[in-house]
Amino acid sequence: MRVTFTVNGAPVTVDDVRAGESLLYMLRERMGLPGSKNACEQGECGSCTVIVDGTTVCSCLVAAAQSEGRSVRTVEGLAEGAQLNPMQQAFVEAGAVQCGFCTPGLIVQAHDLIERNPEPSDVEIREALAGNLCRCTGYEKILVAVRLAAQRKAAG
Repeated sequence: MRVTFTVNGAPVTVDDVRAGESLLYMLRERMGLPGSKNACEQGECGSCTVIVDGTTVCSCLVAAAQSEGRSVRTVEGLAEGAQLNPMQQAFVEAGAVQCGFCTPGLIVQAHDLIERNPEPSDVEIREALAGNLCRCTGYEKILVAVRLAAQRKAAG
């Protein structure tokens, strides 16, 4: 089947999408957007988080065909060309990237959080990121990065 949708602001059409193929597979393997990671394939780890029509989703659980006519934003789409998004920059500065496997999903989820709530409390940050698993950082540097990006957003 053919799927036509918008990815990171650009209209795209993907041909020969198989029934049951995930949005994650389509983004990574067919479209060359490797930011979203394939880890658990059960929606438990958050490594594949993307934004679909303004809502974060685990792309491993979304059928590619469900993206028809929708808008998808990946971690690659947060940057403006070579200029990192403030959340991406904060993760780099805070040393919150470690091995990097969970980082794209965490960045997308954290970006979404401060878009909805520019001044989140630590409890709100932890709650927003509860579906994203990291085995390297112990989460403290991730919290520092989200706080830093939120502070910068609030400062204008």
